[in-house]
Amino acid sequence: MLDIFETSIPQLTGDEKRKVYVYVPDFEGEFPVLYMFDGQNLFDDEEASYGKSWGLLKYLEESETPLMVVGVECNHHDEKEKTGGRLSEYSPFSFSDPWFGKIRARGGITMDWFVNELKPYIDENYPSINDRQYTFIAGSSMGGLMTIYALCRYGKYFSRGAALSPALSFSSSKVLEMIEKTRFRKGTVLYMDYGEKELGYRNNRELFGQVNAALINKKVLVESRVVPDGRHNEESWEKQVPFFMDVLFYNL
Repeated sequence: MLDIFETSIPQLTGDEKRKVYVYVPDFEGEFPVLYMFDGQNLFDDEEASYGKSWGLLKYLEESETPLMVVGVECNHHDEKEKTGGRLSEYSPFSFSDPWFGKIRARGGITMDWFVNELKPYIDENYPSINDRQYTFIAGSSMGGLMTIYALCRYGKYFSRGAALSPALSFSSSKVLEMIEKTRFRKGTVLYMDYGEKELGYRNNRELFGQVNAALINKKVLVESRVVPDGRHNEESWEKQVPFFMDVLFYNL
C-alpha cells in the first residue's frame, strides 16, 4: 500500500505543502523504516521530476520486502528565492559553485524536522519498529550526501544508510572533516556507490576513495561499489535497489 499525505516544513518553506509518500507492506506486522529524500522520484514515473522513478513500488511489492519506506518530496523552488531550493535543503554545508552560485546550508534544518517531527508522526500512525537498529536512511546525489551527514550527526536515530552517487565535490573537505570528528556508533552500516560513467566528473574518483577510506578508518561497515556503466540518474539508481536493500537487511 502506498499512502500519500501532505505536510509542511515551516522552518524551510512556511505553510507551503509538500507530499510525503509512505509505503507499507500489504501483510501484517511491524516493519523497519527507510527514510528517503526526493520522495517524488521513488515510486511512480508519473510523479518523478524527470519522468523516471526508482520503481520502488514495483520492487517492494514483487519482492515482498518487509520494509516501510517514507519519502519526502523535495523543495522545487529556485535557489535564489527566499525559500531557497533543493540544494540548500539537502546541503549540510554552505558552499559556492560556478554553476549554482552561493548555496546556504539548511541540511541541519531538514534533518531536525525528519527526526523531531516526521519520525514521531510515522511511529505513532504507522506499523513501524521504533528502534534505531531498524531505522535506515537513503538518497542519491545531494540526498546521498545527506545520508552520510545523517549517519554522522544523527546516528542516534539511524543505524544504516545507502548513499547513491553522493554529491561529495561541493564540500569535500568539510565532509572529510565531519567524518573525522564523528564518533560513530558500533555497527553503523553504509552502502555507497558511484556509476562508472560519472567518476570522471568533479574529482569524483578521488573523493570517492577518500571518503571510503575515512569511513573505514572510523570503523563504519562500508559496502562500496563502482556500478558498471552506471550514470547519475534515476534509471541507473533503480538498478541498484536490490544491492542496497541487501546491505540494509544484512545480518538483522
